[in-house]
Amino acid sequence: MNDRISQIMSFYESDNPGSRANLVRILNHGRLGGTGRLVILPVDQGFEHGPARSFAPNPAGYNPLYHFQLALEAGCNAYAAPLGALEAGAARYAGEIPLILKANNHDVLDSDQDPLSAVTGSVRQALRLGCAAVGFTIYPGSAQSRTMYEQLRSLAEEAKEAGLAVVVWSYPRGSELSKEGETGIDVVAYAAQIAAQLGAHVIKVKLPSAHLEQAEAKKVYEKHRVPVGSLAERVRHVVQSAFDGRRIVIFSGGARADDERVFEEVRAVRDGGGFGSIIGRNSFQRGRADALKFLDTVIRIYAGEIQ
Repeated sequence: MNDRISQIMSFYESDNPGSRANLVRILNHGRLGGTGRLVILPVDQGFEHGPARSFAPNPAGYNPLYHFQLALEAGCNAYAAPLGALEAGAARYAGEIPLILKANNHDVLDSDQDPLSAVTGSVRQALRLGCAAVGFTIYPGSAQSRTMYEQLRSLAEEAKEAGLAVVVWSYPRGSELSKEGETGIDVVAYAAQIAAQLGAHVIKVKLPSAHLEQAEAKKVYEKHRVPVGSLAERVRHVVQSAFDGRRIVIFSGGARADDERVFEEVRAVRDGGGFGSIIGRNSFQRGRADALKFLDTVIRIYAGEIQ
């Protein structure tokens, strides 16, 4: 274990050797292994958004084995997916890449303004599939958030007892938040803090905008001149909000976007002290060759090979 990975692991001194070993597995895997940076491929969108919206742009994506192979060929640190998708390929690709079982999911077949995901996976299933971690989504701001927090507390306790790492998708959403507020810097920073307090080893959040949603928070940001003008500054503040950088914070890639825009966002994450990216649709909604070229550029930016 090199100095950078040792430093990161010192942030998790209370965890048992199993959870720590699985974190090291993720941090040391792939082309960014040992750098302290992460690029993870998540493919839960078939459940979350529907199959055609997710895979019609690249029909190879309907086959769950495609995503295992893409993550491997690209040199990602890990692959995250719901139960069914992992069951389809876990045996074939056993030991080849760290897996993260997404243990809850939400569909879009209703107009749920205050979402509550269904629990769709368990620690026992993660262990059976050889996973390194379990993943769980919370929606800070939802009227259902307390239920999700309690579910996560229980899952994280069980996962840590079993020696797994815990990855939390912390996505503000709810009827009391504006659409702009879901990615406002004060709200995203708050979401990162909540995930850290609930025991996450790795925290996934959306890239924050400069918008300030909460009136009382806005006063504090303005009074203390918290630097949030650039995306890199906002990334730094979100990382600071997760125990002053003592929790791994990665940022989502979001909906399919122009490549150069994504690469600029990756540079901002890198320059702001973020630990990396978890990029789904921008990766798998394109042909294999294009996807590998795209992920190669993302990884090279994090590796410092491209400025």
